Amino acid sequence: MTIAHDLTFTLLDISVIRSPLVDSMLPYSYLRTLPRLLLLLLIVQMPICLVLAQDTTPEKNLWHITPRGSIVLHIDSSLALPHADHIEMSGKLCAGIISYSIDTDHRLSISKDVIFPQLRTYIKSDDPAWKKYRAYFRRTVDQDMAPRISCNQTLIAPSQIDSIEIDGMIRFHYTPTGGLQLSRTIYPAMDQRLIVEEWNVKNVSSESQAIAVAPLHHQVTEPGHRGRYDFLVHAESTPETNLAPGATYSFPVYHGALLEGEKKEDLDAAAARTSRTSFLDICRNHAVLETPDPVLNQLFYFSKIRAAESIYESSMGLVHSPGGGNYYVGIWANDQIEYSGPFFPYMGYDVGQQAAYDAYLVFLRNIPTDGGHIPYAFEVDGHYPMTHLDRGDAAMIAYGTSRFALSTGDIQIAKSLWPLIEWSLSYCHEHRNAAGAVLSESDEMEGRIETGDANLSTSTLYYGGLMYASDLSRSMGLSAKSETYSQRQTEMAQVIENYFGADMDGLETYRYYDGNTDLRHWICLPLTMGIDQRKVGTLAALFDRLWTDDGVLVQLDPLEADDDQVFWDRATLYALRGALRVQETDLAMQKIRHYSTQRLLGNH
Repeated sequence: MTIAHDLTFTLLDISVIRSPLVDSMLPYSYLRTLPRLLLLLLIVQMPICLVLAQDTTPEKNLWHITPRGSIVLHIDSSLALPHADHIEMSGKLCAGIISYSIDTDHRLSISKDVIFPQLRTYIKSDDPAWKKYRAYFRRTVDQDMAPRISCNQTLIAPSQIDSIEIDGMIRFHYTPTGGLQLSRTIYPAMDQRLIVEEWNVKNVSSESQAIAVAPLHHQVTEPGHRGRYDFLVHAESTPETNLAPGATYSFPVYHGALLEGEKKEDLDAAAARTSRTSFLDICRNHAVLETPDPVLNQLFYFSKIRAAESIYESSMGLVHSPGGGNYYVGIWANDQIEYSGPFFPYMGYDVGQQAAYDAYLVFLRNIPTDGGHIPYAFEVDGHYPMTHLDRGDAAMIAYGTSRFALSTGDIQIAKSLWPLIEWSLSYCHEHRNAAGAVLSESDEMEGRIETGDANLSTSTLYYGGLMYASDLSRSMGLSAKSETYSQRQTEMAQVIENYFGADMDGLETYRYYDGNTDLRHWICLPLTMGIDQRKVGTLAALFDRLWTDDGVLVQLDPLEADDDQVFWDRATLYALRGALRVQETDLAMQKIRHYSTQRLLGNH
């Protein structure tokens, strides 16, 4: 049995998606509204961060899309040097943040922050208590720990960097030196505690070359909660080999972690490459976005990679986590329940769907029985529930869980998660102020900025939860419950208008809370739910007053210097979703193209 869900989303005739699931799940699907699916996916793969606003618009694109489905940065006279950047890649048991810099002489330096999230270490006696949440076994491998390659009894130093290519792996190509051309390809194993750096040596001369790789083995040990941890950097050394003209010799450098009793032979670079390639094939061939704009198509593909690779084995099952060097093997009511969960059913990636379902089940098992608020996160492999703050998480859960259940089209999943949806909606209904706005101590920004005791985000997400739960309950045959939620949705629309509707900075839009005087980023949320009474003023606020080259500012504060103002990517993406939702397609697509070009082809 499938769940019928009739959505009235904007359709853009330029967009087509190919997925094995499109016709087998729902009669009406989010897949018919691809620009908003793109934005949902972008929200999924954004790390948790606040970033200072700055003008980073390049005079021309730094990166270029190739027919191979990759992007390439050419290190030529058009690139301002020095240049530095980084990228994160991950598998179920590891993550690697690869930082690289190029100096004015075109010399490349690479640093690898290798993280093993499940291997918790002891914190130091003088560390603050919060450090236990980030105590991952990790090591930084700098440029000086690299294999030594000789050719005809001469050590070969990598020459100037020629280009960098990203295609789900990151590849560094050097210009030829001494008749040899070197390249390095870095990628994570999908099922091992292993980051691989694959070196390729190609003979571009007309004569045979005698190649040798000196032994490289570095190993350090650290005690931790699971016993002894060994971190090793190991290159497979090779006796002297004759390399014919045009031939290539490849060897891996392992960056791995071992528990007591494990051996370096247990790590398998060939299996790592196979697993990564298979994963990228799934991302490439499932839920494929096809538009006339190659930037949108490419960014959608890369966003699928980042969202789907950031899934980890845990005591909670498979779980998606944001990463970013700080957030692993944990789940949050916003990141997983509201953002990533509703997307994964469309990708056709079983691991993603399972990770989403596992996260919902954790929250389901932790419904409070004392009338209190639900934990907003389960960190450190699920062993640390975060219970000290109500961020409006029940509203996030009601909204995200209802959408996930509808997205799967699976009645059994819907039934299993229904108690979580019902509890969350009931909690919100019972925790409202006299005006009907939902009370919460904060929002997902967790006190970084003032939110009052009833904010627009929490009330709007509750509205969305009622909307989708009404559809879901009707599809489950719960007609009375559907009517109740539909009626409460109508009432909440009036609360949003009466309590939050305000003249802000001369615009008919929303205040974020009672007492708020400055335009705030989350005023976009009513638009994403189809509430359009104040769309003219709200769109002007978002895309004229709050918009920067980096996206939407968190808050327009006239007293702050430009360099001190911050933006948050997820709010920018929600704002773009909102513009599409209320039929402002031309405006939305203009901003989406700007944003996508910045993120894909500009700096970082």
